[in-house]
Amino acid sequence: MPKFVFAYHGGKKPESEEEGAKVMEAWQAWYAGMGDAVVDGGNPVGQSWTVKQGSVEQTGGANPISGYTLIQAPDMVTAVNYAKGCPMVQDGSGNVEVAEAFDM
Repeated sequence: MPKFVFAYHGGKKPESEEEGAKVMEAWQAWYAGMGDAVVDGGNPVGQSWTVKQGSVEQTGGANPISGYTLIQAPDMVTAVNYAKGCPMVQDGSGNVEVAEAFDM
């Protein structure tokens, strides 16, 4: 079955422990809803650097990645439908870039 990378952009850091617990609960419920489709739940990431020919940008570029997840789905449409349930998409704080990961 094809695998897909969810690259997260945006989101926000919870301002309290209570808010953090609610955020984690939402992510866990979303993952549970995808069931066996989740291959690697991934993680949030720190500040990214963009490496180009002859230069390195330490700002993360125009739209830095904030985390990732790896899922499996029969096709891109199914993967995109899973991504629509992402808590960051639902609350409007971020978006999910979906790309098929090819086996080599």
